[in-house]
Amino acid sequence: MTSPAPAPHDAYAALRVPQYRDYLIGSSLALFGRQAVLAAVTWQVYEWTRSAAALGLVGAVNVLPLLALSLPAGALADRHDRRRLIAAGTAVLVLANGLLALLSATAEALPAWAPLAWGNAVLRTIAGWFELAGDPAQLRFDQPALPLMFLLLLGHATVRILVWPARASITPLLVPTPALGNAITWNASSFEIATIAGPALGGLLIAAGGTTAVYILGTITEILFLVAIARVRYFHPPTPSPGRRSWREMLAGAEFIWNRKVILGASSLDLFAVLLGGTTALLPIFAAQILEVGPAGFGWLRAAPSIGAIAMALWLAHRPPLARPGRALLWSVAGFGLATILFGWSRSLWLSLIALALTGALDNVSVVVRQSLVQLLTPDALRGRVTAVNQIFIGSSNEIGALRAGLMSAAVGPVAAVVWGGVGTVLVAAAIARGVPQLRQLPPLHTLRS
Repeated sequence: MTSPAPAPHDAYAALRVPQYRDYLIGSSLALFGRQAVLAAVTWQVYEWTRSAAALGLVGAVNVLPLLALSLPAGALADRHDRRRLIAAGTAVLVLANGLLALLSATAEALPAWAPLAWGNAVLRTIAGWFELAGDPAQLRFDQPALPLMFLLLLGHATVRILVWPARASITPLLVPTPALGNAITWNASSFEIATIAGPALGGLLIAAGGTTAVYILGTITEILFLVAIARVRYFHPPTPSPGRRSWREMLAGAEFIWNRKVILGASSLDLFAVLLGGTTALLPIFAAQILEVGPAGFGWLRAAPSIGAIAMALWLAHRPPLARPGRALLWSVAGFGLATILFGWSRSLWLSLIALALTGALDNVSVVVRQSLVQLLTPDALRGRVTAVNQIFIGSSNEIGALRAGLMSAAVGPVAAVVWGGVGTVLVAAAIARGVPQLRQLPPLHTLRS
């Protein structure tokens, strides 16, 4: 007697659930706009200052709320209605993006008030501590709008951090359990696409209409997300977090990850790999000084990883789950490091675009596997706090990576900063592969349960 044929893989199982589909579309649009806004801020700060260290300070402003607020944000997500938290934070970001658009449009007419001049002096002093490779005579910290830009960026980052654990842990409540793995794949893939394609469009809009147009786009996408949240209904009721409020409760996510070596290894891999191998913060310098392709070239450089990420995301969604996801994760991170080295060495726009496309494709594999592990192996009552700790790993790798890239570029030059960062990424992948053997032995993701 022959066994029945296995059921065909449904690549769109989660997308057939209306509440998840509405949320995914709105969330992706918002992420798309947020990443475009951050790209515009990066370009505008460099335009105003011509300082690599100032780009590092943009990373620092983003990472300070991450380190200070992620754990309390995780506890908020586990104790309160995640939909309401997301809606409140999104409304604040609508206002913040509107203020960025107003500031960008009126920057040249802004009077040189004394507090703004003092703010510029502080920024110049901090940047001067690290600006070893640049020409101090070319640095410009005289734009009155610059300190206000950093204040708005700090507020923007604070709201994003407070809301992110609720956003990242709501997906299991929106779909039936059999479709959760598919939802995680679409969630991770759409996140990766928005994270990379958003800045790409931001760069193209900067070339076409200036930074103000990007901030207006960000305002519109946040409003669309508010509309989507209003339509969302839970498929599963959330599980309330037990126990009284305490530091032990807030740190429960960290304790859970520490005891799950597979999640710890995957998160550590992403932390150090992106911290060392990230090139995003230095793309304005490569576009302006090394490849000499200007704002339009900057847009294409930001677009290249999105091409690779979109291609990989579609491939992952339409194929059966990875049979050996741990090994796929390790090899993708090592390949990410090698592609980063290739980008650093390249003096050809086309070769640079290929290298960046490879980083996007390989990073997408890493994102899908890591987020799947966190969501599948974590009970709902802990999801907000575990997500918050994972956010510290991932967010700090991006933001501290931007700080590392900017400061290292100021000290030894952008090419060396990129190449040595890629080498470090390869070494980290090798170290994690040896130090966490459970990751190499990980079974298919669809077999995992919390």
